[in-house]
Amino acid sequence: MTCKNALKIALPLLAAGYALMGATGCSSIMTHTGPNQGYYPGTRASLNMLEDKETRWSMIPLAAIDLPFSAVLDTVLLPYDYLRKNSDKSRESPRERMLHGTHLPTDTLAK
Repeated sequence: MTCKNALKIALPLLAAGYALMGATGCSSIMTHTGPNQGYYPGTRASLNMLEDKETRWSMIPLAAIDLPFSAVLDTVLLPYDYLRKNSDKSRESPRERMLHGTHLPTDTLAK
């Protein structure tokens, strides 16, 4: 087998593998970019999507595939969640600030 033939076989497999890795754990990544939502937020989001009757049929297989990967990533991120568990949500979330009618102090805006 020549190097060129090996590349023709390996390249599509690598591309598919990277696409699969990039598409999994998505719920965990999305929930960790916002304010603190407790432990295992990505796993809970995937489970909620699977249990919700309003979920479109096309999303159910994606949520089912995402669930184990989100669980693994949420487990890896447990120390991060532990450090953030007592964080002030109003500082992180514009929604929380609006609900409670609070504004960011001006000294944090200058940073």
